[in-house]
Amino acid sequence: MVAIRTIEAADEARWRELWRGYLDFYESQVPDEITSKTFARLLDADTPVHGFAALDDTGTVIGIVHYIFHPSTWSGAGYCYLEDLFVDPATRRSGVGRALIEAVKTAAAEAGATRIYWNTQHFNETARALYDQMADLSPFVQYRIQLPHKTA
Repeated sequence: MVAIRTIEAADEARWRELWRGYLDFYESQVPDEITSKTFARLLDADTPVHGFAALDDTGTVIGIVHYIFHPSTWSGAGYCYLEDLFVDPATRRSGVGRALIEAVKTAAAEAGATRIYWNTQHFNETARALYDQMADLSPFVQYRIQLPHKTA
């Protein structure tokens, strides 16, 4: 049985473990200052950044998801971008990822968003098996331009 709730301050140590696992999976690095800022945003109700934690029956956080509401030029109500989803490898394929996506779906519907969308890498076959059951694959290709980092 998995329970889903909003990420809380007390989750920080475990959240950081899962966040590190997520970054390691994608062979990415995020500076500690951005990690700290991300967690602070998750706790701040005044930002568009939100997150849920999945808990097992002992109350241990076993998965996280982050999502962002933003306006859209194609929708009066805006969209929901599911930015990060990570489940502890020991609990994968047990419905945790699905439960986290369903929680985002509920939150997005309650906020009036007209779409949820996300990206994953083409080689992430385990996650894509779930995503193919829950969503439509977009025909779009993503392009990026990296910009220099400015401190605010």
